[in-house]
Amino acid sequence: MVKITDVARHAGVSPSTVSYVLSGKRSISAATRCRVEASIRQLGYRPHAGARALASSRSNVVALVMPLRSGVHVPVQMQFAASVVTTARTHDHDVLLLTQEEGEDGLRRVADTALVDALVVMDVQLHDARVPLLRALRLPSVLIGFPAEADGLTCIDLDFTATGEECVAHLARLGHRTVALLGSPPEVYVRGTGFARRTAAGFTAAAHRYGMTSAVLPVAPGTQAARETVDRLLRDHPDLTAVVVHNEPALGPLLEAFRGAGLRVPADLSVVAVCPDEQAEAAAVPLTSVTIPAAEVGARSVELLMAKLDGRTVPDATLLPPRLTERASTAPRARTT
Repeated sequence: MVKITDVARHAGVSPSTVSYVLSGKRSISAATRCRVEASIRQLGYRPHAGARALASSRSNVVALVMPLRSGVHVPVQMQFAASVVTTARTHDHDVLLLTQEEGEDGLRRVADTALVDALVVMDVQLHDARVPLLRALRLPSVLIGFPAEADGLTCIDLDFTATGEECVAHLARLGHRTVALLGSPPEVYVRGTGFARRTAAGFTAAAHRYGMTSAVLPVAPGTQAARETVDRLLRDHPDLTAVVVHNEPALGPLLEAFRGAGLRVPADLSVVAVCPDEQAEAAAVPLTSVTIPAAEVGARSVELLMAKLDGRTVPDATLLPPRLTERASTAPRARTT
């Protein structure tokens, strides 16, 4: 393993000079700096992470706050996490994953111990108790999601309001008049989770704008809950011809329940899903969908964070527009005679 003394000997300078070149804490002549940097490259020297942290007063660690609450679909959450980790590594940062539901106490504990340089915060609620503390902390932060009051914060997410609207617009263009949103589990709405509430708001507003009859139903986990939801929906809306599903784990059970009720996709029922592309493509009838851009959101959240750590100005809000891909699960509404 190449040591700092090896670099110093190769460059013909003292170890302290090499240290000053690495840390930038003391002015070094351009010629000496070039000589030291050339030796570092030639020898393949990599500073120890602890030494870099001491030199820069940074830990080179980012905390990803991802509470695994009930109703959260873990596979999609982990897509976000994987993107945050891989992008952070390109910036020579590691990631500390915090999955417990600790709220303000967890944030304060991490901030007080100087374990991390910055925070990425997920599962943001409209009235999130963590927001006042995030505003007060000196640690830079980026939220994946938007609280109701986002002033003074840096937030990024898929535009879920526009997502709900785009799903309805697609179905309206196909002539559908009665539509339903089958959404996240009830507890997700009760908590006021931003993405669920905003999708429902966009869906309902667009249905009203197009003069459509609409309904929003949360879907609890499990096959039985899916069957009960479908039975209730068809009982209350016998003229239903299209649904939007924003609940990845419930997609399979819901489609099976509609088949059990005698409805064929898309001949009798058009289906749009809000889910990862690979899930939509794998369905027995490939689903028209708006993708969840987990990789892009995760990567861009880290890029925003790194810019903040470097003292650069970043936008307060980054909303990714929805991308609807039409597949075999949607078709024009069948005309009744």
